[in-house]
Amino acid sequence: MKRTCLLALLLIPFFVSAQNADSVWFVNHYTKKEVTIPMRDGIKLFTSVYLPKDKAEKHPILMERTPYSCQPYGTAFLPFWKTHLMQYCKEQYIMVIQDVRGRWMSEGEFVDVRPFNPNKKTKQDIDESTDAYDTIDWMVKNLENNNGNVGVLGTSYPGFYSNMASLSGHPALKAVSPQAPVTDWFVGDDFHHNGAFFVMDAFDFYFGGGFGQPHPKPTPLPAKKYDYPVHDNYEFYLRAGALPNLTKLVGDSLKFWNEMMNHPNRDAWWQARNARVGVRNVKPAIMIVGGEFDAEDCFGAWNLYQALVKQSPATNSRLVMGPWYHGQWENNDGTHHGNIQFGSNTSEWYANYIEVPFFNYYLKGKGSVDSITKATIYFTGENKWHRSPQWPPADMTPTPVYLEPKGNLSFSAEGNDKNTSDSYISDPAKPVPYDEGVHFNRTRTYMSDDQRFASRRTDVLSYQTGILDKDVTLGGPVIADLVVSLSNTDADFVVKLIDVYPDNGSYNNVDIYAEEDQKGPYPMGGYQMLVRAEIMRGKFRNSYEKPEPFVPGKQTEVKYTLPDVAHTFKKGHRIMIQIQSSWFPLVDRNPQQFMDIYHAKDSDFVKETVNVYHDQSKVVLPVLKNN
Repeated sequence: MKRTCLLALLLIPFFVSAQNADSVWFVNHYTKKEVTIPMRDGIKLFTSVYLPKDKAEKHPILMERTPYSCQPYGTAFLPFWKTHLMQYCKEQYIMVIQDVRGRWMSEGEFVDVRPFNPNKKTKQDIDESTDAYDTIDWMVKNLENNNGNVGVLGTSYPGFYSNMASLSGHPALKAVSPQAPVTDWFVGDDFHHNGAFFVMDAFDFYFGGGFGQPHPKPTPLPAKKYDYPVHDNYEFYLRAGALPNLTKLVGDSLKFWNEMMNHPNRDAWWQARNARVGVRNVKPAIMIVGGEFDAEDCFGAWNLYQALVKQSPATNSRLVMGPWYHGQWENNDGTHHGNIQFGSNTSEWYANYIEVPFFNYYLKGKGSVDSITKATIYFTGENKWHRSPQWPPADMTPTPVYLEPKGNLSFSAEGNDKNTSDSYISDPAKPVPYDEGVHFNRTRTYMSDDQRFASRRTDVLSYQTGILDKDVTLGGPVIADLVVSLSNTDADFVVKLIDVYPDNGSYNNVDIYAEEDQKGPYPMGGYQMLVRAEIMRGKFRNSYEKPEPFVPGKQTEVKYTLPDVAHTFKKGHRIMIQIQSSWFPLVDRNPQQFMDIYHAKDSDFVKETVNVYHDQSKVVLPVLKNN
């Protein structure tokens, strides 16, 4: 530990010196200009352009469209030298960043996840794909010394705009990389998972962080942020109570929040905001990138790729998934996620061998992409990149594990008594926390954090296998298939897939919860690593469009799919499944009565007994045969 810390301290001057040298290089080799680019309906979009001073050759254009501002405005430079984007600058790319319609310095009206319009007839029929087309068209005609090839990339919300750009049909657009792309805000990304409302992220994004404040006129100034009275997120949302109390706090100004509150089911309004709708006959090469531990848009990366494969099979598409939190692949440090160590810098490897070669090939005709297979996926546990011609891999076999009495988990259903069950009382007044610590902001490490705190609660069921006598590798989607009965008419179900480490396991990790002066190795012996977790709002078990109540006391199937996993449970470890009915304050509390939760009252929240039936309940794992 001391040697590692000393090495880090010794390297700090090197990194600072390297960044300083790169910043000097950039200033000497680039110029900046700010332009307003006209759209077909007359609206002008503010755009920052960084142009190489080199005139010896023509340069490709790499663009990001963002709702988060292309600042710094004026003569100051965006510090490309702090990220891997500096590699594109060394390759002499024209770097472009644009404020999207209705945000910051751009004109027009901003619409969240603006629906794609496949039937455009007039110049007033605009969407994000037309804005991308008009921007690309202007750039190739007006930016000096460009080679006529354009690429687009972006992470998170800019990932959504990258996807929309790929639907523009502009012939100059040769390569696009939607990264952690916002794809479906009702089923799996950011603000809803299977209809369950991710209240903490939504409230903090739109109100706490000020994103939802309207921009009636172009402005370089950020919106005012909410001053939280309590810096303990569990306590803040518990005190807030039912969702209408937060809506009252928000007021009338946050349009999208109030629209969400009035669309509790996946109706036509939500369906139009599914970014997979227009993914057909896509022309440019596409490389979708995501993080396996992305707390925000893990769903989008896996599922946008599957939509491309199914709906646009002729598209030259690729998928890259690494062991990262949201956007960690842009970070210079991809060596670990929370307490989980990878033994190498996965972010650096990705930049050097995947992303930069991808754009260099399609925009500059340089190098090769032969080594970038259809699916380049990092498998945690064994800590190794896998290259595959398809995803899931061809040798994936859906393999059920069955719940048994006394907390056992078995690959065999033989001899199990179908009449036995486990039960717990779900109390909305004391919901299961999503994380062990006390936090103000939602943590980005909870997706691999130790789950022992949950195992010790009486309202969480835990089932685990015996000690594994060989490695078990999973690659693909996980399916939860529970048979339950309730004492009331609705409930949420959270299913967790967990890797239980050997009791004598140890790693040279830092205890992220320790006080600053007490930092030391985190106790990894018996660590319960969260590999994947997902929630289903029970009333949507059969349909997102037409929710149904449970019949009290009646055995009912609740079946849903968790986002894909790529993980090896090593020999000597155990596989664990946990089941619970709250995940707070990550997800809003279910009143546990069938109703419109967005308009519930504080008095509507009641305790409930949940029964989970053995043998009939199982979790289907995507086991790889040849790994």
